[in-house]
Amino acid sequence: MAGQPLFAAAPPNAGQQMQARARVVHALNRFTFGPRPGDVAAVETMGLDRWFELQLNPGRIEDSRLEGRLDEYPAARLSIAELEQRFPGPGVIRQMENGKIALPSDPAERTMAIDEIAFYTMQKAKKADAGADGQAAVSGTAGTKNSVQAGLDALHDSGDGPAGAMQPADKPLAASEIAPEAVAGGPIADRFPKERVRALLGQAPEQRYQAVMGMAPGDLVRLRGSLKGPELAGLVAGMTPQQKEILQALPGAIRMVAAEAVETRVLRDVYSERQLEAVMTDFWLNHFNVYVRKNQVEPYLLSSYERETIRPRALGRFEDLLVATAKSPAMLVYLDNYKSIGPDSQAAERVKRVQEMRPNGKLAKAASAGLNENYGRELMELHTLGVNGGYTQADVTAVAKVFTGWTMDKPAQGGSYEFEERRHEPGSKVVLGRTIKDGGEREGLEVLHMLATSPATAHFVCEKLAVRFVSDTPPEALVERMAATFLKKDGDIKEVLRTMYRSPEFWAAGVERAKVKTPEEFVISAVRASGAEVTNPVALVQSLDKLGMPLYGMQTPNGYSWKQDGWVSTGALVSRMNFALVMSAGRLPGVRVDWDELVGGGVKEVAYAADGAAGKERKLESVLLGAPVSERTRKTVLGQAGDGAVAEQAATEFDLSGGKGMKGIGRVGSGGGGTEDPEAGVMAGLLLGSPEFQRR
Repeated sequence: MAGQPLFAAAPPNAGQQMQARARVVHALNRFTFGPRPGDVAAVETMGLDRWFELQLNPGRIEDSRLEGRLDEYPAARLSIAELEQRFPGPGVIRQMENGKIALPSDPAERTMAIDEIAFYTMQKAKKADAGADGQAAVSGTAGTKNSVQAGLDALHDSGDGPAGAMQPADKPLAASEIAPEAVAGGPIADRFPKERVRALLGQAPEQRYQAVMGMAPGDLVRLRGSLKGPELAGLVAGMTPQQKEILQALPGAIRMVAAEAVETRVLRDVYSERQLEAVMTDFWLNHFNVYVRKNQVEPYLLSSYERETIRPRALGRFEDLLVATAKSPAMLVYLDNYKSIGPDSQAAERVKRVQEMRPNGKLAKAASAGLNENYGRELMELHTLGVNGGYTQADVTAVAKVFTGWTMDKPAQGGSYEFEERRHEPGSKVVLGRTIKDGGEREGLEVLHMLATSPATAHFVCEKLAVRFVSDTPPEALVERMAATFLKKDGDIKEVLRTMYRSPEFWAAGVERAKVKTPEEFVISAVRASGAEVTNPVALVQSLDKLGMPLYGMQTPNGYSWKQDGWVSTGALVSRMNFALVMSAGRLPGVRVDWDELVGGGVKEVAYAADGAAGKERKLESVLLGAPVSERTRKTVLGQAGDGAVAEQAATEFDLSGGKGMKGIGRVGSGGGGTEDPEAGVMAGLLLGSPEFQRR
């Protein structure tokens, strides 16, 4: 769409309050990731108030359609310990290679571990050879480090620290299709023989699985570098989800683990009937932000963080959520509180003695006697009081001391929360003018309670909620009303949302379609509005990356902005339009659209043939937006609907082929094969990219 004029922005509706149908559409746009075909009528039949109350109580909503899809991702349901055991990460692999951890007894897990150790050993040898020659470890081309090699470095770099120490992972995660030369050192042309590929694909699923599991690491890499498209699908066809995951994890289990965390999150947003819970889970994941590339352990903590920490409390008491995030391994690792040590603690004294005895020893270099203030600062600035919450640097230091000892067992293996008294700073602390008496773990709970019940926290959290659900500049009267409920109802988020829902400001005509969607909201709402069938969410994950909002991809603790300023630019809008055109044209792998079924009721062209293109376009307006678009938008859509080059250009500009790192084996789905009605595809893409759809 480069060079095409952008649509004119739609003006806000006139009038004081929305009418009945507009209220339903507005509620669906704000409390869900966007209405699906038929949702507006269903809510009208049920009654809007009853629907909203049901959404506030997600346990009453049957969600088997989603759960059936998530059955294909069994690893995403494992505990952190189970995940590390079945799909060991780089830290565990290093310890196995050093003999500090025994190899697993389970045959499949043992095979995976042996392969990972072999890949790790190969990488160490390559680095040693490169170092001896004075050259960088590159993949086939001198002087250049490609993305695959960089990913392998991030995964397998042993570093200079002790075995099992966490390594930073700000480099890309490992690609799922690793080129032969990236690991084995062979030339690109050294592919797996075609006759062996044909013989392998001709075997029964169980035989095929056993054959792959029995391959030497070098052969496995050559095989993965040789298979393309349908062959990848054929390799895992008929296998169980568990078998597919194991093959997807070879080599580089961390990539599979990280991919499943984001893929299952996308599927939940698209398919869950518990939409308000999904939206609030997304809100809190952003509020209590963590970053997937923090280090090599963080990816193993994400699914548990979403599943066990955030989602069960997304509509509960804020204080419960605050305590849960403080103890969450994902947060402990992300903000480094797991390694914070009180300056006068027993652990600090021991470290000092070790450093005095052997100052240049490995243990002395690796040990930390430092107080880490990251969590104390972000707890007050971003999680509770807000940047203008009245705290000082002295308060930050005091809170950091309060939370010394809040750590993890086996941090390099993604362990669980534990309070370690030896690390805790002894003595009383003064936080916000209040004395916190010496009490170990209890000190932290007291501070969390104090912060959770603070009027400043109530205002800060409620303002963020109002920005997410109402307006970029919400009326202060609404925020104060929500904050009063927050304080009166002990931080009950359900009650706060009820207050917002019952307030006239939420239903004011001026806020209707006044919120610009974030890339995540845009992509998910486009999929839902079009009734698309997602057989593989990988391309949607890649699209979010391309649109600038990768899930768990915000490096800084403040999370993504809910306001339009960070998302609205000519380039961003063109990229959104291109995504919409690619998806609507049926060119997005793993995402299938059927415009005949959606618009024509399953009978090709009949439902709108009488009115031609104009009738088809009006029908698409109704289905995708639930309301008419402006005349200028309609004219643009009709003017370009017959231009096949529009979709071609969009596909060229919104090219996801470079994102090979997300193309997981076993996640090959249908879709991307085009649509039987190209005209409807172009119309739908232009409507989904229009300013009317960009706003919610």
